[in-house]
Order: sequence, then structure tokens, then C-alpha cells
Amino acid sequence: MKLYKYSKHLLSLAMTSTLLLGCGRDFLEQVNPNAITTDTFWETTDQFNSGLTTVYAAMQFQSISGSGLIYEMAMGDIGGTESWYRPTAFRNLTYNDASIQVTDKWNELYIGIFRANQVLDQLAIAEEGVLEEEDRLQIEAQAKFLRAFFYFQIANTYGQGIIRTSVPDSDEAFNLPLSTKEEIYDTVILPDLEFAQQYLPEIWPDSEKGRASWGAATAMKGKVHLFREEWSAAAAEFKAIIDADIYALTPNFMDNFTHLNEHNEESIFETAYNAEINPGAPGNTVDDTPFTTGSEASGIATQLGQLNFGAYNTLLPTYYLHETLTADEVDPGNSINSGNIHSTRLSATIVPINGETDYYQLAIGERGGWAFGQSAYIKKYTNWYHLPNEDGNSRSGINYRHIRLADVYLMYAEAILESEGNVDEAITYIDLVRSRAGVITLRQYLDQNGNTFPQLHISKQVHGSQPMVAPTATNLLTHLQRVERPVELAFEGHRYKDLVRWGIIQSVFDELRADEVWREAHKLEIFEQPPIFIKERIRPDFLLSAQNYNPTAHNYFPVPAAELQTNEQLGN
Repeated sequence: MKLYKYSKHLLSLAMTSTLLLGCGRDFLEQVNPNAITTDTFWETTDQFNSGLTTVYAAMQFQSISGSGLIYEMAMGDIGGTESWYRPTAFRNLTYNDASIQVTDKWNELYIGIFRANQVLDQLAIAEEGVLEEEDRLQIEAQAKFLRAFFYFQIANTYGQGIIRTSVPDSDEAFNLPLSTKEEIYDTVILPDLEFAQQYLPEIWPDSEKGRASWGAATAMKGKVHLFREEWSAAAAEFKAIIDADIYALTPNFMDNFTHLNEHNEESIFETAYNAEINPGAPGNTVDDTPFTTGSEASGIATQLGQLNFGAYNTLLPTYYLHETLTADEVDPGNSINSGNIHSTRLSATIVPINGETDYYQLAIGERGGWAFGQSAYIKKYTNWYHLPNEDGNSRSGINYRHIRLADVYLMYAEAILESEGNVDEAITYIDLVRSRAGVITLRQYLDQNGNTFPQLHISKQVHGSQPMVAPTATNLLTHLQRVERPVELAFEGHRYKDLVRWGIIQSVFDELRADEVWREAHKLEIFEQPPIFIKERIRPDFLLSAQNYNPTAHNYFPVPAAELQTNEQLGN
């Protein structure tokens, strides 16, 4: 199954089914003998796989795996922007129930859910002999995994949602009330993931790479338990993945963010993209856009790449992320970094003016941009490593990795710290991630500093030093929250959800706003000085977000206005 070449058969069928609900009876009585309908389509294994492929295709929607994610990335502590860019409302927490990502993500997730439900409904009524039992179970398991993935995004982006586990066939079925996040977990997500765990294979053949696997279902199940603070259950799921010995960290951190080594040994679940298919179709055009032909490409690279290289840099690394990456001190005894000043994590994630790689095939700084408060630009998920410019049609073929082993290691470390206070075990898995990046491990810090390690998230530029602390469970959790997860997983779509579940958004925003105030007061002293070489001005990423943040209003997106206006059960 070539997951980057998605079939559109079921999209047409899905849209037709939806539109028919609102049409008059005279129209319904007219039969088109050439039309594909539910009575004629679901008759072979290949047709069921085509239907399943459209569910995978929903993963390509830009709000789920592409350019729309920049709006959510701007909301946390690692992504900034400028007032003239579209993510400003999300950075400042002034978005509303009609804002672009709020509406697009809801709509596109429910398209994915609709497609999954269509496959599952037809499986339930398929005539005997249409499918071999193994095929039926694997198709059902994949559809349920994808439905669980979409509902996890609904639950943790909106904090609530409408539970639909079959294709609506009446006005009453469309007009359903909102359910809580916990109800979504218990009614859909966990049952779907348990079924997927049971029937998905651990490994697919090379020709089927990209399909959901046992590891993807297990990681998602562990993540559900982690978000519910069911620490022991979460740890057990993550440890099952580790002990299965299916996955390994890629030796080169950068291999997780290029088109050259996709579905690699670290990847557990990723969205497939391809920049060669359907030439001319913009990467931001997806297959639910009326009267257009969808692209199999991603538009995210053009949003993240630098303005002087055909992109828009609408999302920028915050000074906090930049400085924390510079604090990721290279281990001179680790050959991965080959004598570089910066770690592989920094060099694959951002590009500062003193970076150590080429950038879009030129020396860093050969074209301008590192001024007016921009200390660095984002590299991750851009084509800086092999193209001279980003594509003018916003087409990128880099797959978007939703789950990878390093994330599982860090979630496992968090779960065992919370459940058992097991410091030694947590350090082991944190250090596997740090060692792969070629930076000094926590064990090395502890051995060299009287059983203490530095709080690497504290700005040396602002505070002069980083306090040394003992390796307690509390200090290690802070390290995971403020150093390892933002540095390792920057711009991978996890950050704001992490900050919400930890309940630390206000304290983080206040701290980083205080750092901005200090930098503004001392700007003449720090301009063009290490570690981050700011020029001309201090960019105020946290000026308004620190003032505006309200957990009730901003931990989750509001239900979109269109849903409130059209769903009779919501009382609007």
C-alpha cells in the first residue's frame, strides 16, 4: 500500500452520502447507473483497502500534520512570531471560535472520523466471503487506531467533543451533544486502541510501511494513561514497547526530519507526504477542498523556513528554546558531534547565526535575516538540507512523525518518576536520548559535580548561572518538562498539550516574560553577544500571552462557531 498516493474513491462517496441527507425526495429517487454507491462499492478486499486508505489520507490534512500546526506551536514556550504574521492571535491568546486552526482542525478531524466510521460500518455488514478473516480484522484494527488518533486530538485540543461511532443517517444522528474528554477516552479511544493492539502486527512488510502497527496503538494507549495521570498503566505500555525491541534510536538525530530515511527504526507512526505527486497542486490544498485536486505534499516547510529562501518564517524559535539548545553542552568524548560547538539537536532543529552547517546550500548568514530580534530560524521539517529554496507551491515531501521512540523513552521516564519515584531508571532513559544527541548526560553531570546537575532551562544570560540541584524525582520531572521534551521534540506538535497537562503554563509564561523584560532593560549590553547574538530589538513573544492566559479559556480551543450554530443539541 503506497500511503503517499491516496485514493479519492471514498471521498466522493463520503461527500455524496453527506449531501444526500439534505436533498429533497425527488432528487433521491433519481438513480445514476454509473455512480459509485455504498451498494456497489464495498464488494472486495481491495475496495475495503481503498476505503481504509482515505482514512489514512485524512492524516495529511494540514491542520493535523502540516502547516496548520504552526498556530498551536505559537501558543507554547518554544515558538514565537511577529505581530504581522497570522499566528499572532494564537501567540497572544486572542483567537476565537472562528479562528482558522480552531475551525479547520475540528472539521478535518471529523472528516477523518467520518471516513473511519464508514469503513467500520461497512465491515459490520459485509457479506460472508467478501473478506478473509485476517484481512477483516487488520482493516478494522487500522480504522479503529486512526479513529482513536483523531479522537485523541479532539479530546486534547478542544477538551470535549461529539462522539460519533457510526456514519450519521439522520438529522438526529448529526445533532448530538458534547461529551467530556473523559467520556471520549472511555467510550471510543481506549476500546479502539485495545482492539488495535490485539490485531495489528508488530511489523508490516516493507511494501506496507506506513500502516499503523501494534507499537503505534500501544504508544497511543500509554499516552492516554499518561494524560489521565494513570502513571503505572502508562509506564507498563511504554515499557512493553521498549522490551519488544522493535524500535531503536536512529544514530543520526537528523534522520527523523528529512525525506531520506522515512519509516526508519525510530519511527512508530508518521504521516506520509510526497512532493512529486500531482505537480502544480499547492501543498496546502488537501483532498476535502471543493473543486480542487488535492496535493500529497505538506505545506509546513514553507511556513517554517527562512524568508530569504522562498519561505515565510511565520514561526520562530523563542529565545528560551534557543538558549536551552545552546546549553545542551556537547560531550567531547562523544564522536557524534565531531568537535562541533553545537549539539546535533541544535543543528537539526534551529539555525542561529553561529550555526555549523550550510543552510539551503549556502554558508549561514550569506543571505540576511539574523537581525531585528530574530536570533534563529527553524530547521526541523524544512528542506534546508538539500534544496536551495523552499518550493513556491508550498510542497514538501518530508513525512511528519507523530510518535517516535525518543518520545516514548521520555514519557516512560516521566511515568516511572510519577508512579515509583524511580530516579535511576528515569535517568537511564533520559540519558539514552541525550547520548544520541552527543551531549553531556545526566550521569556525567552527577559524577563530575558531587551528585548534582545543572538546571539547563535557566537562562545564563539573564541570571548569570544555572543552579545545581540533586537528582530527586521532583528535579528530574522539572528537567523533563523544561529541558528534555522541548529540546528533543521541538515543533513536533506535543508542546502545548504537555504544558496544559502539567498545569504550568502561567508560571512558564511569567518566567519567560520576566526574562524578556530583563533583556529589554539590558539590551545594549547583550546585543550581538553570546549565547544567542540578538540584534537590534528584543522580540516580545510573551508580552501579551503572560497577561491574557486564562486556563478556562486557553487550555483548549473553543468548539467552533459553525458547530454551535448548526448543531441543535448545543443550544445555539
